[in-house]
Amino acid sequence: VQLVESGGGLVQPGGSLRLSCVASGFLFSNYAINWFRQPPGKEREWAATISSVEDTTAYAGSVKGRFTISRDNSKNTVYLQMNNLTPEDTAVYSCSARIRRLDYWGQGTQVTVSS
Repeated sequence: VQLVESGGGLVQPGGSLRLSCVASGFLFSNYAINWFRQPPGKEREWAATISSVEDTTAYAGSVKGRFTISRDNSKNTVYLQMNNLTPEDTAVYSCSARIRRLDYWGQGTQVTVSS
């Protein structure tokens, strides 16, 4: 199982970024995928989840209305579209999947929101 994130970078407040998580080593379409983030000096926190059933989505209150999670099963990829970013969104963003009761994580991608 491998999860590889990309798309992070430096963006100004109010800007947008789209993160990607490319998965391999398992039947991607059968599993929910999560995005988590870890701000500097803080605990990791859940941001969003997309299910394997009808692409049902869920969001943390801090990102709801600004972030959109989606998936393309033909590309084994989950996306996190992040709009109206604020400095409080600065964090390492990681995707994860729970497969047979084991949690798998990518290496993370850094998002920095600063003017």
